[in-house]
Amino acid sequence: MGTPPLVMTQVTKRFGAFTAVSELSLEVPEGAIIGFLGPNGAGKSTSLRMALGVMRPDSGTVSLFGKAPEIATLKRVGFLPEERGLYKKMTPRSSIEHFARLKGLSAQDARARANELLDTAGLGDFKATRISKLSKGMAQKVQILSTLAHRPDFLILDEPFSGLDPVNQQVLEDLIRAEHARGATILFSTHVMEHAERLCDRIVMMARGRKVFDGTLDDAFGSLGRGARIGVTEGFDLAAALAPKGFEAHRAPDAGQGDAWRIILPRGAGAQDALRAAIEAGAPIVGFAPEEARLRDVFVSLVGEADAAALVESEAGEAA
Repeated sequence: MGTPPLVMTQVTKRFGAFTAVSELSLEVPEGAIIGFLGPNGAGKSTSLRMALGVMRPDSGTVSLFGKAPEIATLKRVGFLPEERGLYKKMTPRSSIEHFARLKGLSAQDARARANELLDTAGLGDFKATRISKLSKGMAQKVQILSTLAHRPDFLILDEPFSGLDPVNQQVLEDLIRAEHARGATILFSTHVMEHAERLCDRIVMMARGRKVFDGTLDDAFGSLGRGARIGVTEGFDLAAALAPKGFEAHRAPDAGQGDAWRIILPRGAGAQDALRAAIEAGAPIVGFAPEEARLRDVFVSLVGEADAAALVESEAGEAA
């Protein structure tokens, strides 16, 4: 592996008495897709601006491709800011060409790249239409394409899915996968956990300016007490039957016929393992359902209900 595209070490940023980011350490390995997760106000955007040198940290260090952020290293980065902005009188093609030229492409290469991206994204028929005449979703796609125009080694996307309808969210997920397959390293922030579940190798979770988790998806789900539900005929002691096989069982609210039990899965075990153990123990099974952990559950377990409520508010605001 080469030099990590981004290393942040004990980075802190304050605005007056308010600490937006506190002692954040983060390393983005080459070739990874990392989700930077948390509710609005968690410090994600401030962290990304410091990563790019747009803001200076009050303490700590930032390394972009092994150096402090500078023009040479920033040319290897594609950045999509949370605050969208395009020149309304320009066309999609001229807008993408403009950003490609700023990153060093020749006029000819910039025009060819703009045409290629617009055709791929289904906007080929709107190449010469003014941005002001496009729908909000189409204009947002143009800005995303402008970020990709110079084939950056490292993509930093701040809330890229915000404002997109489900169809265009899927288009963007496909674009992210395609850029990763090309060899790009990708770091994107979001408060919608489902995107990270589908796309990421690793995730970093933020709450109130502090990092609360940094690891793989398996690490995240492994931090929960994963489980399964097994229903047995009334009166059968499933806890006693499964204890010798290494499974912990607790009575759960009755979900139908017989007695319902929640099985806590040890690390490395799956719901089917619990079911197999129950069958081998002679349990009279009348129902079975694996519990599917979600990243939202991991976040709640790490930060508690108050910050979890902020995440719900962020998602509700997005839906509105």
